[in-house]
Amino acid sequence: MKQRILTAIVALIIFVPFVIFGGLPFELLVYIMATIGLIELMRMREIGKYSVSSALGILLLWMLMLPSAGFDFISIPEAFFHKSDVIMLVVLLLLSYTVLVKNRFSFDHAGFILLSTIYVGMGFSFLIETRNYIDDGLATIVYVFLVIWATDTGAYFFGRAFGKKKLWPKISPNKTVEGAIGGVILACIVAVIFHVFSPIQHHSMLVMVLVTVLASIFGQIGDLVESAFKRHYGVKDSGDILPGHGGILDRFDSMLFVLPVLHFIGFV
Repeated sequence: MKQRILTAIVALIIFVPFVIFGGLPFELLVYIMATIGLIELMRMREIGKYSVSSALGILLLWMLMLPSAGFDFISIPEAFFHKSDVIMLVVLLLLSYTVLVKNRFSFDHAGFILLSTIYVGMGFSFLIETRNYIDDGLATIVYVFLVIWATDTGAYFFGRAFGKKKLWPKISPNKTVEGAIGGVILACIVAVIFHVFSPIQHHSMLVMVLVTVLASIFGQIGDLVESAFKRHYGVKDSGDILPGHGGILDRFDSMLFVLPVLHFIGFV
């Protein structure tokens, strides 16, 4: 527990200033975290991080995460750069690679890399877009992480106090339905308090509550998806870069679902 708390404090000391400052330093940090997260997934599937296939996956990841407006030091015209074109090119290269290595790298491996790259890349790209390219970006990021942390905290304590019915025992045996509901309730309470002191884009309180319920639910789904990955591939944590907490995906699994959903519904 001491190691877990110490790691959390150190991680926050490093991460929070980047979030507050934003801009290029934040974008580069997110690129690093996303790359580590993708490598964690490929390691679960026993795909070597120094292989040609991993290099293609990482290249696709970086291109998917490139902000529409370009970095501060580079701007790529939309007429020249289309993310769908890059995805199709990498698909062709990965399929060609299965032939070149005589199926030691299979169609299943190629599909895994593509889905993993889109899952990680799009989730982290929305983190960059939200912080740097929308109004109230900082407040929105703070809101999202408060909702995620409140959901985790509420689920833990409500589950311990009232948990009886298992939520999804084959995937995450300790999670309960009562805990999941408690997570949503605490997330709504925290969101209401946050909105009173720091309104986001003039949204009404009713909108904030409804969006928070949705975000809390999808945050828990994201956590369950990551648990399903680990259980399927027989690993305890996605990585070991954060002692006591696991890997990057262990810490950002909920965010990878919440931010895309908030963009899809037009909240941000």
